[in-house]
Amino acid sequence: MQNETDKEYAVKSLHSAPLSWVDKYADYLYGFAMLRLRNEDVAKDLVQDTFLAGLQRLDRFEGNSEEKTWLTAILKNKIADFYRKRSTSTLKDLNVTDAEHEQQDFFDAESGHWNEKHRPQAFGLEVDNPLMMKELGSILNECLAKLPGLWFSVFSMKHMDDLTSELICTELKLTAANFWVIMHRTKLNLRACLQKNWN
Repeated sequence: MQNETDKEYAVKSLHSAPLSWVDKYADYLYGFAMLRLRNEDVAKDLVQDTFLAGLQRLDRFEGNSEEKTWLTAILKNKIADFYRKRSTSTLKDLNVTDAEHEQQDFFDAESGHWNEKHRPQAFGLEVDNPLMMKELGSILNECLAKLPGLWFSVFSMKHMDDLTSELICTELKLTAANFWVIMHRTKLNLRACLQKNWN
């Protein structure tokens, strides 16, 4: 008669097949990591770390979610850890007063409206034109690639992963002020880059 541990393992093995993880999920996880890291070596390392962590935590996988979802959650934590380690040195350069000063050029002090020089320009974008959307996507990716790593991480966690500001601050050990400065500078940089490169 099987003991309880053998039964639990048999049930879990129905939900999880680690030997097939690389074939099933490596490409997806690598693509996921590359979108957020933009560094092939780091992305490969973190995907390998994800598989290793998955094997080490297999006894905790209850099969309540898909393997892919579970492994992706592990990878998200690995990516957050990567940026958390790098963020401490970058945060020294962030200053709310500087960001507010930068913003003064963009807006009229009295009305709060855009100054003519910095007013956002119409992109002339036809949303029903797939070729134009593809071109814009390509330019946006180039602009995102120019962002500092921490800025890109904060932006992607907020706008790709749809995480709350509070959770991003907790994950990356940022203050609310640091988060605001990073988002402010990221958006200004992206806007300037898109306007410069989109004809």
